[in-house]
Amino acid sequence: MIATLPTEMTPPLRAARLVIARDLMLAFRRPDQLVQPLAFFVMVTALFPLSISPERATLRAVAPGVLWVAALLAALLALDFLFRDDAQDGTLEQFALSGQSLTWLLLGKTGAHWLLTGVPLSVMAPLMGYTLGVPVSASVGIMLTVALGSLALSFIGSIGAALTLGARRGGVLLSILILPLAVPILIFGSRATELAIRGEAYLAPMELLGAIVVLSFTLAPLAAAAAVRISLE
Repeated sequence: MIATLPTEMTPPLRAARLVIARDLMLAFRRPDQLVQPLAFFVMVTALFPLSISPERATLRAVAPGVLWVAALLAALLALDFLFRDDAQDGTLEQFALSGQSLTWLLLGKTGAHWLLTGVPLSVMAPLMGYTLGVPVSASVGIMLTVALGSLALSFIGSIGAALTLGARRGGVLLSILILPLAVPILIFGSRATELAIRGEAYLAPMELLGAIVVLSFTLAPLAAAAAVRISLE
């Protein structure tokens, strides 16, 4: 007998999908939160050439670091909104009392955050790379590295966002907590981008980024759920 797969999703997965759909719908009602990280990323990368030599070779040499530092800071800017609004209007309390897995619900919120922040940044990164002398052939590599790095940062940042719920100046505290943990992402991401710009193989740093994504995907939702429960008590 051939086993058949179930046609319906499991309840936790269905709940996470509904949270993603809800957050995407709410985000497009508040376009300022969507535009703010992208505007910051564009301004930093566009203004940076004015502070150094406009020579194409010089800009290309510093392009990996500029793109990744700007993308990292833009992603951190958006992390402050991850749980804040839902904590203020009582949605997180309803999540905790809903009977659904809080871990899966927060995983859905983190996934929505990456779709709204990480994906646009990964699409914008090659375009801004052109202003720094990056060749068109490196576009795919830059998009993949920024997408992976921003996904890992979203998972890791969810822990910091949960820990700083209700704290005064939570954005500053969130940056202090997350920036040290984001250093490996910055190192491997900028290295992969540098190799892509040179036209060399960048699989090794991409694999390390992928390992960070898998590790953060496994542990971050559990830690974020525990931190949210503590904040709600």
